[in-house]
Amino acid sequence: MTILPAKTADFEFTVPVLIIGGGACGLTAALAAREAGAEVLVLERDQKPTGSTSLSTGLIPAAGTRLQREKGIEDSAEIFAADLKAKARHRNDPVMADRIAAASGPTVDWLMETHGLRFRLVEGFLYPGHSRVRMHGTPGRTGAELQAGLLDAARRQGIDILGGAHVRELFADASGRIHGVRIHRGDGTTEQAGCGALVLACNGFGGNPEMVKRNIPEMTEAPYHGHVGNQGEAVNWGLELGAAVEDMGGYQGHGAVAHPQGLPVVWAVLTEGGFQVNGAGERFSNEVRGYSEQAVDVVNQPGQIAWNIYDQRCQHPALDFTEYRQLQDMGAVKSGDSATGLAAAIGVPSDALERTLAQVHDMALGRAEDPFSRDFTTKPPLGSPLLAIRVTGALFHTQGGLVIDRHARVLRKNGGALPNLFAGGGAARGLSGPSRWGYLSGNGLLTALNLGRIAGREAARVAARRS
Repeated sequence: MTILPAKTADFEFTVPVLIIGGGACGLTAALAAREAGAEVLVLERDQKPTGSTSLSTGLIPAAGTRLQREKGIEDSAEIFAADLKAKARHRNDPVMADRIAAASGPTVDWLMETHGLRFRLVEGFLYPGHSRVRMHGTPGRTGAELQAGLLDAARRQGIDILGGAHVRELFADASGRIHGVRIHRGDGTTEQAGCGALVLACNGFGGNPEMVKRNIPEMTEAPYHGHVGNQGEAVNWGLELGAAVEDMGGYQGHGAVAHPQGLPVVWAVLTEGGFQVNGAGERFSNEVRGYSEQAVDVVNQPGQIAWNIYDQRCQHPALDFTEYRQLQDMGAVKSGDSATGLAAAIGVPSDALERTLAQVHDMALGRAEDPFSRDFTTKPPLGSPLLAIRVTGALFHTQGGLVIDRHARVLRKNGGALPNLFAGGGAARGLSGPSRWGYLSGNGLLTALNLGRIAGREAARVAARRS
């Protein structure tokens, strides 16, 4: 049992708001709860908070921000919500899509203006599914940089973060009210901490092979590019408490993780006119539907390997990303003055690659149609020198989880809210619907930051009323 009777607890200390997880969701929840006047404690299983946030590219989509207005970009919560619903084929929660889209711009502005995070707009290309330039990232465009900025903000606010604190059990009464948690320390000791409200910000279940096999069988054999601590505790606690879960087959995959370097390749090298081939030098899909749905197609290729093929024009927007420059420094980016030269550099049949390049060239000029229904005519044909990078597909994080309401309260199967339990980020049901195709670029950090802020604020309110 991971839910223990509250009457058996012997709490060594109590805080109004406990938060499980020290990533983007947990830290944003902590900032919001502190701003609302609550004392907060963040419990993080790692000695130093990193998690899925540090492994991400750190990009956050948001509509109606100050940075957009300064650039003359017309965007709104309504336009953003429409994009979210369209990408998920209207099979996500429309109320939550509207709620999170409306919160997105104010949240990014709040993090910049109140907490000193430095964001910039990612310009020059659109991520798949977005109708406006709305991706915001830190200067280096890495998740580690975002994580560091949030940690600095938390320290400035005097928020306590307890590392090496693995929560395995919750204490609850018959009504489902959470009274506290049991913390397991690295030296084998345990502590019991009481709370007025609890926020689950401990991500999803991507690090749990059994849960992945049960809920996302198509990715059972795919490499996992997330934090090993994402074991699905939030979902399992919720199920024991009678909570509802939805969209457990939803996830973010990525169809271009550099192999063996393990860094995601900026998707712009494909959307700007590049394409992918397998080891035989042949294309196998429409590469620009989205990087999540492309993951399965790459994983299904021989050896789970493909090559991104592009040119210097396609590479240009990628140079703004720290991780891409790191890949260059590692020698991951190969080049050739011709199809024959590139084929020799990457070890694929030269006749097949030359044939594929000729086909893509004709499609870019409108002289042929793509059998995979991609429109190449919006970008110029590739030029010399040609570039390539070896990639694989991977599971990044899961998108299914606990059903929540607009206040981030965890809901029971009958629709009523549990008294003082909140969830955000990967612990909560995301906006991607039931499968890989619903993931809109940035959905992970979108729900992490915005649901974190909502959950922290509402948890502080519940804890104050309880006290």
